[in-house]
Amino acid sequence: MNLYSNKQTWKIVLLIVALITVAASLWVSNSTVQKVSDRERLRAKQWADAIKKKAELVEFTNRAFQQLRGYERRKIKLYLDATKEISKEPTNGNFFPDYRFPISIINENKDIPVILVDDENQVSGFINLDFDTTDLRTLNPTLTRKELTQKYEDSLLILTTFWEKNHKPFRIEVVKGLTMTYFYTDTKRTIELEKERDSLISAFNNELINDSKLIPVVLMNKENDSLISSNLSKEKTNLKNLRNTLRKLELVNDPIEISFGENQVNLLYFDNSDELKQLQFFPYIQFLIIGLFILIGYLLFSTFRKAEQNQVWAGMAKETAHQMGTPLSSLMAWIQILETQDVDQSIIAEMQKDVERLDTVSQRFSKIGSETQLTQSDIRLTVQGVMDYLRPRISQKVEMTTHFDDEEILVSHNKSLMEWVMENIIRNAVDAMESKGKLDVTIKTVPERVYIEISDTGKGLLPKQFKSIFEPGYTTKKRGWGLGLSLVKRIVKEYHKGKVYVVHSEIGKGTMIRVSLPLK
Repeated sequence: MNLYSNKQTWKIVLLIVALITVAASLWVSNSTVQKVSDRERLRAKQWADAIKKKAELVEFTNRAFQQLRGYERRKIKLYLDATKEISKEPTNGNFFPDYRFPISIINENKDIPVILVDDENQVSGFINLDFDTTDLRTLNPTLTRKELTQKYEDSLLILTTFWEKNHKPFRIEVVKGLTMTYFYTDTKRTIELEKERDSLISAFNNELINDSKLIPVVLMNKENDSLISSNLSKEKTNLKNLRNTLRKLELVNDPIEISFGENQVNLLYFDNSDELKQLQFFPYIQFLIIGLFILIGYLLFSTFRKAEQNQVWAGMAKETAHQMGTPLSSLMAWIQILETQDVDQSIIAEMQKDVERLDTVSQRFSKIGSETQLTQSDIRLTVQGVMDYLRPRISQKVEMTTHFDDEEILVSHNKSLMEWVMENIIRNAVDAMESKGKLDVTIKTVPERVYIEISDTGKGLLPKQFKSIFEPGYTTKKRGWGLGLSLVKRIVKEYHKGKVYVVHSEIGKGTMIRVSLPLK
């Protein structure tokens, strides 16, 4: 019966089930992450498409305003031609020329603001202005009428300097020797339309380009390296750090190429959202928490199981010791009777040794589960006593040798339990050699420890069996419970604070087991 092998099988089965569960969970999580990633990639592309639409809208409106300003310039040119026509002197004796057509053209200009300035930089006239002296009177109530008029004309001259920046003025020789400069600007309707356009573009920027819910994105133009970015700090997009930022984004996602026309190719770089980054780590956090709970549960159940095993072991040991008490007492009485009979005394002496041995075994079992008393004594004598006892009781084909130091080796140990340890290890070694071979026991000291090494020339062990042989229920025999070496480990580790382990082993050549005890 190999209980340990069955336990190992169940462990492997549970491990496979756990791996399948983990793999399935990872697949579901990765599938979800991929879907979210694809959705964010689509949102980034939609953002770039919206930028493209914005560029197209800006280009269209600029073209429209350019055409509108061209129309207004032609209109003001016509207005000036009409004004110039009226200013001409009559010819061919016609003292009353027909000015109705030029006058109608002049009267049609009810929306384009015009300021007329003469050669001496004095305002000669103006039309379609949306402020007059009354507006200045409110701001300057103490000025005289003449001062107010002069301030108003000065304001008009300042205004012409601003108009000249956007609209080239017309210089016309009204009459011979008199040149006038006509300054004009956009109509009130054109200015309102521009404000509406700028407002729409600003709203577009705030709602889309500067959308805080959008993932970090950068749109780069291949030709001139211009960029539009969203949700990235200015520090990351400045000239010094831009290349490094783009490299990092490229490692996260492959950039998307977007065409804004025949000769405008742009690359869209984008990062994952914080939610997606957290989602990518979520499965591992989940497994960590589950694994932690499983580990805690395993440790708790293992502790309870070991405590229960200890109780069972202690109970069985004490019950065995109790049950052995009656036949031992009876055997001792029979030996006393035999001593009065005509029986070979050597036989009685050997029987007496076996009875004493049984009494020793009974004492060993009775100490399981109880506080063990350790005595500072020579470990060589304890080991030699076991060797002397086993020599006549094992096969004569087993050659037993010992290698001890001449000086005593004082170690705190329980003699009865340590004899049990040595007896179990030696008997297992003899069984491994099938009662034929060499067995050597060596005792040597190292700093702070003493080593008891038992070597045999038996079957040997595989590396995977080095620890298994000390587990309860593990045995290589057809018959047996596999408890001997587990008892050895318990006695050495728990009662003597030592270690027992396989030093080396080779199939067909033998094994060396070492018992390591602290020197006190």
